[in-house]
Amino acid sequence: MLPLTLRLVAAAVVTFSLGLQTSPAGRPGPALTHIDGLGSISFPNSGNAAAQAPFVRGVLLLHSFEYEAAAEAFRQAQAADAGFALAYWGEAMTYNHPLWQQQDRDAALKALARLAPTPEARAAKAPTDRERQYLGAVDALYGAGSKHDRDQAYMHAMERLQNAYPDDMEARAFHALSILGSRDGVRDFATYMRAAATVQPVFDANPDHPGAAHYLIHSFDDPVHAPLGLPAARRYSQIAPAAPHAQHMTSHIFVALGMWDDVVQANERASAAQNADAAKRGLRPGVCGHYTSWLQYGYLMLGQTAKAEAMMDQCAARMADKPSAGEIEYYVQMRARQIIDTQNWALASRWSWSPPATGRGGAASPQRTEYDFTTALAAIERGDASAARAFIAAPASTEPKSRTYAQELAGLVAIADGKPDDGLRLLRAAAEAEDAMPFEFGPPAIVKPTAELLGEQLLKLGKPDEAHAAFERAAERTPGRTLVVAGLKATASGGHP
Repeated sequence: MLPLTLRLVAAAVVTFSLGLQTSPAGRPGPALTHIDGLGSISFPNSGNAAAQAPFVRGVLLLHSFEYEAAAEAFRQAQAADAGFALAYWGEAMTYNHPLWQQQDRDAALKALARLAPTPEARAAKAPTDRERQYLGAVDALYGAGSKHDRDQAYMHAMERLQNAYPDDMEARAFHALSILGSRDGVRDFATYMRAAATVQPVFDANPDHPGAAHYLIHSFDDPVHAPLGLPAARRYSQIAPAAPHAQHMTSHIFVALGMWDDVVQANERASAAQNADAAKRGLRPGVCGHYTSWLQYGYLMLGQTAKAEAMMDQCAARMADKPSAGEIEYYVQMRARQIIDTQNWALASRWSWSPPATGRGGAASPQRTEYDFTTALAAIERGDASAARAFIAAPASTEPKSRTYAQELAGLVAIADGKPDDGLRLLRAAAEAEDAMPFEFGPPAIVKPTAELLGEQLLKLGKPDEAHAAFERAAERTPGRTLVVAGLKATASGGHP
């Protein structure tokens, strides 16, 4: 049975007469092809008539990171036209997830090999120079060398393709995505602004293009640039209601702006669509996942703690039912947020299932580290510093988040031991270390943001002016976060958060 996304659009009207898009140079471009629920693009190609609808559907799904459904659509295009080179290009593209730092090179090469066994033979199957360049770019993506080197080679190949065919909006959109994927998962503002500048003309020419809206959101999903991404976020949910990831993706901008009602609405839609698809495919619903984690955070920021707690109970129950590695990761994050953001420290003993202490290769598990940090923080807030001392005494980790957590706990232990100056010094150092980390979009990567913790401790120690400055610093990274808002209010009034 096909995934829900494909079934939703299988009977959709495919329209070839929406009018002309405008090229970046202002020239009329080819007619747009629209599929209800997924958006509109123009992608002239050499496939036969029967391959057009599934091919366009695959590209639209690919732009919304609905990779499994996109791969199935491209295979349908291959079945309709076995010699259609771009149908194999499209399937290979679904095995590269650049912003998630995931790539299945073997699966991609197998898909390309069904067209022809070598890059040279595949190029010979493409009837135009433009299609040969698309194939050449994907062969570079899955060619020789490290993933970093291949990502760079692919980005440069897409730049050459865009320059050779400046009116090709798909080349421009995929080039922008290749720029975003060129940083090995490390956010670099200059690089992300270059990606935005590359794809903005696509959005201007075709506001119904899912990739243009999607990649603009990724380019702008930080507190500094998020206002620039708001038009794309508002538009994207309308462009692709049949793509769960598109519904969630808008909340990247909403979180960065502290727009909690919108965060909740976006992830309620995304979760509902994802779970409807899972039900049709005989899969269990997602209760510990990306969309549910963001939805729980939105509920917490709105003060809807009962809804968030019910979600956490469902996720905790999943831990007894063969959870995946991803589910364990989200369980740890959701547990931390429920405990820390409500400051209900007794909840630490309610959800006591703990992940393995080590991961692959015997390395310390980041999930266990975050779990233990949350447990230790809850204990020290209730007057028991023993778990915090044990965390601090554990072998030093080179992982930045682990070091920050250790510094946070060390600062709290020093304050508890009657050494407030030492404790504040440690917390200030931890805040500086967190500020130096590359920005990660979404709910805070450090589950107890250090500047926020510093502000709370300064306020408890009778230093409201310094506390206010710390909360202002926290607000720059997590705008609208409820504990930060409460801290700013408390420092203004002289009370306590």
